[in-house]
Amino acid sequence: ADTSHQTRSVSSRPYYSLPNSSHERRSVLAITEPPRFHSQAKGKNVRLDAHSRKATRRNSFCNGVTFTNRPIHLYEKVRLKLVAVHHGWSGALRFGFTIHDPSQMSSDEIPKYACPDLVTRPGYWAKALPERFAVRDNILAFWVDRHGRVFYSINDEEPILFHCGIKVSGPLWALIDVYGITHEVQILDSMFAETVTTARLSTARLSTCLPQSNHDSANFNNNELENNQVVAKIANLNLSRVPGLATDNHIIPCCPNRRQRAQGVPAFLDTDLRFHPTRGPDITFSQDRMVACTNWQESNRTLVFSDRPLHIGESLFVEVGHLGLPYYGALSFGITSCDPSTLRTNELPADPDFLLDRKEYWVVYRAFPVLNSGDILSFMVLPNGEVHHGVNGASRGMLMCVDTSQSLWVFFTIHGVINQLKILGTVQSSPVTVSPSGSPGGSQYDSDSDMAFSVNRSSSASESSLVTAPSSPLSPPISPVFPPPEPSSSKNGECTVCFDSEVDTVIYTCGHMCLCNTCGLKLKKQLNACCPICRRVIKDVIKIYRP
Repeated sequence: ADTSHQTRSVSSRPYYSLPNSSHERRSVLAITEPPRFHSQAKGKNVRLDAHSRKATRRNSFCNGVTFTNRPIHLYEKVRLKLVAVHHGWSGALRFGFTIHDPSQMSSDEIPKYACPDLVTRPGYWAKALPERFAVRDNILAFWVDRHGRVFYSINDEEPILFHCGIKVSGPLWALIDVYGITHEVQILDSMFAETVTTARLSTARLSTCLPQSNHDSANFNNNELENNQVVAKIANLNLSRVPGLATDNHIIPCCPNRRQRAQGVPAFLDTDLRFHPTRGPDITFSQDRMVACTNWQESNRTLVFSDRPLHIGESLFVEVGHLGLPYYGALSFGITSCDPSTLRTNELPADPDFLLDRKEYWVVYRAFPVLNSGDILSFMVLPNGEVHHGVNGASRGMLMCVDTSQSLWVFFTIHGVINQLKILGTVQSSPVTVSPSGSPGGSQYDSDSDMAFSVNRSSSASESSLVTAPSSPLSPPISPVFPPPEPSSSKNGECTVCFDSEVDTVIYTCGHMCLCNTCGLKLKKQLNACCPICRRVIKDVIKIYRP
């Protein structure tokens, strides 16, 4: 063992040396000033308090990169309290370490983003804190050990292995990017972490933060939202200059700038469908339960349901409204066989995907385009199970396929820029002839559901059109084209691959039944195998047995 470390005084040791005992680690903390934010090396939107212990990001969602004013010891916990979290942006705090001395950096060298701008440079290591941990007053602690492994913990819970391969042969400064929904953080007094033994490491959770490839997506989404916000501010400024037009910036209506009802929306709507009393705790209803509003400052659990099932062929019309706040995110829509009256408020999660593990039938759709205040959405379930939607009277095609053999309730989650949802009413439609494209009376290019489906499929973490039963059809981008029904005594159709054997296999997760078992097993083994009908990735094939 290296005994030279033992004879060297604690105060004279480099920051990157390892204290040899818990007593010595406590001695290091006793003589070392707690870390602070570097007063000069910071992003242009960062404001520090008088003691450089609290960093606040002003304006925008980025330019919040900061560093500690001194190197961090091995095993020294950098402890951050999340003082303010503003939901609506995409992504949360980024944190890690760097071998570069912030005192040698100029303001021009500090980019807008830690990820990917800094982490693509040598000597910088950082990743994102999962958004579910970015909760106000949570305490994040992260540290690096002598093996170059970075761990973090939330509220002193079990450590999570966050990063590997950090260069620990020299001093390391902590890197903190006050990004996205994270608005303000405070550095707390340091503590030393215990060594994570091999046995304990085997039980340590791996980080569930976003992979690096998804940081560009978060940055893009936030930039788009910020650009839209600038356009909205310019428009409001121009309106304020119109003579005789009074404006009040202190009163923000629940649904501002309401537009006239869009063309194509029926003039007479039935108003017997309302929101069900069971709702997320962050939702407020109007007295007649036709309008649902969120508390925009803390709008996490915002599930709302219809108070009765939606009839087959019945169109539901809803109007959205938002405050124009600089938030990212909007609306989710879903169908369920679960009667909302059987649910309790404390069972309703912030993310509707958590409901997919329940025994009932649930389908969730997220990939709506950017909506404006006053936009009117329509939803209709066709007899064949296709759910079609429209915006402001214009058909947008099919969202998903559902099982119509049971009663189906509609549900929404309201978040981000959307702060209100109003039920306008319903209308029972006459039978609709569905073209092979999946859109009533149109071609497949009349619908943007292909694009929406691609967005859902692009990230395994956001596959939100899921069902609890493998046999249920799952949001194909276009409608399957089935041959005319044959007599019950005939075969169940030919395999779409070999055109010889009888169809006896269903594809999971899309639910299409178009293969024989032999071809299904062969197709499943192929790289990037996908359904011949909807092109959705094949996760499994299931043989069906009939009496």
